[in-house]
Amino acid sequence: MTKELKKSKKELEFEQKIGELTNDLQRTRADFENYRKRVDAEKDMAREAGQINTILKLLPVIDNIERAIAYLPEDLKDNAWAQSVAGLVKNLEKSLDGMSLKRIEATPGTEFNPDLHDAVQVDEDAAGEHEIIAEELQPGYLLNDRPIRHAMVKVTRQ
Repeated sequence: MTKELKKSKKELEFEQKIGELTNDLQRTRADFENYRKRVDAEKDMAREAGQINTILKLLPVIDNIERAIAYLPEDLKDNAWAQSVAGLVKNLEKSLDGMSLKRIEATPGTEFNPDLHDAVQVDEDAAGEHEIIAEELQPGYLLNDRPIRHAMVKVTRQ
């Protein structure tokens, strides 16, 4: 009987050891899966941060070209060179649109949204309940529907 008792005790210890090792293996697998997901998320975040950084460096160039076009003298409106410069902005915007970059709506009359617009000027003399945009001073942009640069606007009340 002692031999059988020793054997069943050994079998019980063996089964417990197998159970412990199985649990350890399951935890290790779960830890590895969590690690893999975290690394994938970090890679995506790094890629997006690089994309945002690159776009933010290009936006002042687009702003300057747009200002140059806005102040183009009337006698140069039909000039082929001036028209090709205007085409540059359209090409840049089309390329950026392919990267899910959208311009923030900030035309005069649009309702002011502090999540999308920075009010750098406010018409203090205006009366009304609703804050609306009187003028867009610098365009803002959304990347994947998240603002990367707020639109700078002049705000009035209506």
